[in-house]
Order: sequence, then C-alpha cells, then structure tokens
Amino acid sequence: MPFQIQPLKEFLVRPALPASLSRMPELAYNLFWSWDHTVRSLFRRLDPVLWKAVNHNPILLLGRVSQATLAKAGSDPRYLALYRKACEHFDSYIQKTANEPPREELIAYFSMEYGLVDCMQIYSGGLGILSGDHLKAASDADIPLVGIGLLYQKGYFQQSLNPDGWQQERNPVNDFYTLPVQPVRKSDGSEIVISLNLPVGPVHIKLWHINVGRTKLYLLDTNIPENDRPDIRDITDELYGGDAYTRIKQEIVLGIGGMRALKVLGLEPTVFHMNEGHSAFLAVERVRVLMKEQSLSFDEALDASRTNNVFTTHTSVPAGIDLFDPGLIYEYFNDYCREGGFSFDQLLALGRSNPFDNQQRFSMAVLAIKTSSFRNAVSRLHRRVSQEMWQELWPKLPVWEVPITSVTNGVHLPTWINGDLAMLYDQYLQPDWREQHPDPKVWDLI
Repeated sequence: MPFQIQPLKEFLVRPALPASLSRMPELAYNLFWSWDHTVRSLFRRLDPVLWKAVNHNPILLLGRVSQATLAKAGSDPRYLALYRKACEHFDSYIQKTANEPPREELIAYFSMEYGLVDCMQIYSGGLGILSGDHLKAASDADIPLVGIGLLYQKGYFQQSLNPDGWQQERNPVNDFYTLPVQPVRKSDGSEIVISLNLPVGPVHIKLWHINVGRTKLYLLDTNIPENDRPDIRDITDELYGGDAYTRIKQEIVLGIGGMRALKVLGLEPTVFHMNEGHSAFLAVERVRVLMKEQSLSFDEALDASRTNNVFTTHTSVPAGIDLFDPGLIYEYFNDYCREGGFSFDQLLALGRSNPFDNQQRFSMAVLAIKTSSFRNAVSRLHRRVSQEMWQELWPKLPVWEVPITSVTNGVHLPTWINGDLAMLYDQYLQPDWREQHPDPKVWDLI
C-alpha cells in the first residue's frame, strides 16, 4: 500500500566561514553588492562557475560553496586583500551619513514589483526595474525613503524559446531563506506578523525586509502557517496572476496591509508615493485612520491626506488599468466602510471618473488620481498621452492644462554599467565619477 512520509522539520545547512571572512554574510545581505563592482567581484572570485550557476545570488553561493574553497580563500593573501577592500567600500558607503542628525521627512514608496537583482523574481518588467533603481538611487542620494511591496513565492513567469521557436513558460519557486531577504523581528527576536480582515476571513501577513544600500524595502507575505485557507496563502503566490478576486486581495494587502505595516514598524511617512495604481487603497486607509484618530469628516480626511499623496502613472492604454466591478468592491469594502464611518457610495465615487454613472467600474488609477495632489507620467510624451486619457476628470480644462506632469525616467548608472567599463573610468576619470555622474563635466575627460 503506498504511503507518504511527511517532513517534521527542515534544516538549512551552510558551510562554516573562516574567521578571516566573517563579514561575508553581512556583505551578501545588503544589495550594495549589486552595484559595487568591488564587493560583487568578491563573490564572483570565490567560485566563478558556481556564481553563475546560482544566478548571481551570494546567499546561495555561500550555502553551496565547498568548505575547502572557503578555507583556501580565507588563507589567500590576494583574496583577503580584495575582502578588506570590499569591506572598506561597504563601510564607507553605509557610514557616510551615520553622523548626520535624523531627518523628519520620510517617503513611503509603494510598488507592486521591484526589479533589484536577477536572483529575486519579484518583478516582471519596466515598472519593477524603475522601482528597484528608485530605491538604489534614493540610497545613493541619501533620500529618506522606505519601500513597500509584496514577497511572491513564484514571482513572475520566465519565458524562453524551444528549438522549434515556441514560447515556453516556467514559474520558479523562490526560496526566501536562500535569498538576500530576512524576516523583520521584534526586540525579543520574534517575527512581526500583522493582520487585516477580508470577506474570506482574517489574513495574517508576515513582514520581510531587504537592505538596499542605506534604504529599506519591506515586503509582505501571506504564505505562512497562520493562514489556514489555501486561497489566503496564495494571495502573494504570483505576481499579476489569478483572477479579479486574487488581484483585489493583492492590492488590499499591498495598500491597506502596507499602511498597517508602517504603523507597526513605528514609521511615520511625510509623503506617500503610489507607483502605479495597484497600491491606491492606501489612500482609503489613510482617510479611515484620520477619521478615527483625528475625528475628521470624510471630506476633511480626504483633503488632509491628499496633500502628501503622490501618484506615478505608467500605463498608456485604458486596457492596462485595473478595473473592478462595483459588486466586487461592495463584497470587499462594505464592512470596511461601515466600520470606518463613511458610506460605500463615497468610496465608489473615488474610483469613477463619473460618480453618477452606476454602470462604471471601479478604477484603481482614478482612485489614485483623485486622492493625490501631485501626479506624474514617466516621460514628456507619456504626459501628453496621460493628459488625453484622463481629461474627462477635468472636463473644463483643455488637455494641455490637465494637472499631470512628467518626470523622465533614468536608470541607476552604477547598477547597469559594465564592470570593465567601470574599471576603465576609474583609470581615466575623476575618482568621484560614480557620485558626480549626473554632471556633464565629468564626461568631458572621455
């Protein structure tokens, strides 16, 4: 008779690091290595073949590298010189602002995806790459910013072509304990878990964090034992997967759950940035909290919260906007509105370009636009396209006066520059070219 053995406990076994290389995990768990060529070369040089095999994942590299290789590196004067140089680069970068007084402002940056490194499949394309570069650039520029996102078990599917030219898809499973991500813990060492209520029942959310240089990214995860129902555990299973029910649950966890995570962490942002409309429910949660804590009316709380909400739109076609049927919104928000002290119709009006059209579906982009005081597209051309798309929200204004501005996207240069070119620039440009690269004069020496 067939039977199945159920595992009782899992163990993660890693080789023991020599004392001379004791800071390797510290370097691996901060994504500074993804744009500093000296630190990255430290891992690549340890075992070049394995570095490629683990898809440039230093955590997995340190878990799979042989003990003999570590022992050899720990006694190699040349490798130890590179190790000390990497530690110096890291310390100099992290401690650059250590003595500066704490700043009062803080930007909370919400995004559905983050493209930070190849080995972490929690992004699909341009939106995620922008988010990842945004965090890295904020770290370089010492902008007080904290990221909020979701930690996906499968991430986004990967595509390839077979020998016959047909597209193949696969969904690799992320093993969080072999990635540069760690659980957020309380002072007593226990993991932080927050909760919110959905029609299917309570949802428990575990918090993880990634160190991106001097910037923190917090990620929310529902695939934990505290959630008994498979459909709840699967909320953070896959990026852009599932039906409308999955999408609305993901966006509730990101927007409302993200706001509650910030509160538990003791963070009080002065600006809330919605990167695309996926996180727009954060604006609704801000209204609810202000009504409860400050005894404001719905309109007063909406005006107060709108002043420091920012919305970046990416989608240039209406078909790319998340739209939900009013019945679905009612199912998920009727109790929320009643407990918050405002009507469901007030919420529904925020997501419709015409609040009096009962046939219109609820738009996350419209919700983000109506609850923000500053809105931007991602290029000058995209600004004109967006102004035409959303002109109906300001019917008395000509298209060119629709209040959507533009910020042309750039990239995080240290991440994307080739390592050989960086070494060449080190020889011929000023020593601070990495910090001063926006200055055209730096490149005159080319």
